[in-house]
Amino acid sequence: MRGNNGRLRMFVAALALLTALPAAAQESQGAPAAGAPVLLTLKRAVELALQNSKEIQVAKIQASVAERTAKMGMADFLPNLTAGSGLGYTYGMPEATGGGLPAVVSATYSEQVFNKPLLGQARELKEQARAQKIQVEEVRNSVMARTASAYLELGKLRHEIELLRKEQESAEKIVQITKDRMAEGLELPAEAIRAELLKAQVTQRVLQLEGREEDVTNFLRAQLGMPAEQPLEVSVEELPGAAEQEGANLVALAMVHSPGLRMAEADVRGKELRLKGEKWGYLPTLQFFTVYSLLSRLNNIDLYYKRYHKDNVNAGVQLQIPLFSPRTWAAVGLARENLVAAQVALESKRGEVSGEVRQRTRRVKEMEAGKEVARLELQLAQHEMAELQARFGEGRANLRELEKARVEENEKWMAFLDANFQRQQAQLELLRTAGQIEKILQ
Repeated sequence: MRGNNGRLRMFVAALALLTALPAAAQESQGAPAAGAPVLLTLKRAVELALQNSKEIQVAKIQASVAERTAKMGMADFLPNLTAGSGLGYTYGMPEATGGGLPAVVSATYSEQVFNKPLLGQARELKEQARAQKIQVEEVRNSVMARTASAYLELGKLRHEIELLRKEQESAEKIVQITKDRMAEGLELPAEAIRAELLKAQVTQRVLQLEGREEDVTNFLRAQLGMPAEQPLEVSVEELPGAAEQEGANLVALAMVHSPGLRMAEADVRGKELRLKGEKWGYLPTLQFFTVYSLLSRLNNIDLYYKRYHKDNVNAGVQLQIPLFSPRTWAAVGLARENLVAAQVALESKRGEVSGEVRQRTRRVKEMEAGKEVARLELQLAQHEMAELQARFGEGRANLRELEKARVEENEKWMAFLDANFQRQQAQLELLRTAGQIEKILQ
């Protein structure tokens, strides 16, 4: 009996194993390999950053808070209905809190009809909510600019590291050739020291660039919401061609699309509405109201009033006329001063944005000229390298000269990559200032 039970358990275990194997094979085929690199394009990196940015999430929450605050400001101009009840002891004339009669159940309806100061405050809050939504755009633009800059720098750094590793090989060959020639008495010891120094300098630069690459990679992973050890594959890319076509009209575009300028304009509109509302504070206010009360004899109301009614309804219009209101005068003065301050800030912001766009436009042109110089220097180094290779093939140049030329060509390559990246950074800053970066990167 025990033998039969043992064989049965073995049969069940084998059946379970055979059933699990196909499922495991399917999962291993469908799931990506652990640690597989993620291939990114510039636009894909920006898209992931916008989806995972904590800054954008916080900005959206703040915009939602501002919008709800604005709705609270308009609540008094909507129907407001409240109901309540209470219980208390009465000695003498029955009276409730606020001067009314104690009621078993009471319901009150109220709605502001004409109250310009209150309406002005509500409209100012609405403009502030609009400004907060524009702030979300500003945060988005900042995230896009930082992500694009990190992506482009990472591609540049990896290309430079690749060039420097080739330069390391050339430096090692130069050191070996120089030592051999020194052993033969054809070179001075100073030449060997120079060769060793060149090799050490290249090694130092490789370590510096690898450290910077690690920092940029970690920053990019954090921006994209990826795990800390996720490998990333990027390429050396140029900004979309439209970035080159925005130059002439960027100042005019910035006056319309700059988020900072639009927020300042929304602030001025809100202050104008607030001042307009406060000026109407010298006029009467009008409010609809309705009050229903269910009374009881428990408080001896029937003893103090000749005609007692259980159900009571009061409805009408409440009109308040300000005869002497120092508060209104002070509120108008405060609103006027706030408006003047907002207008001055707006004019200052316009000048600031215009100046920044012009300054960054000049910087883009300077970086473009620097890139062209670096390109021509690289082209010249490549041409000299080709000539030296031809002489080396003819036996008119030695290997050390050839390796030195390779080192110089790599240096020109790296200078070109740096100049191109600086131009791209200047373009990104210019487009962000003008409010055009989203149009280019999405």
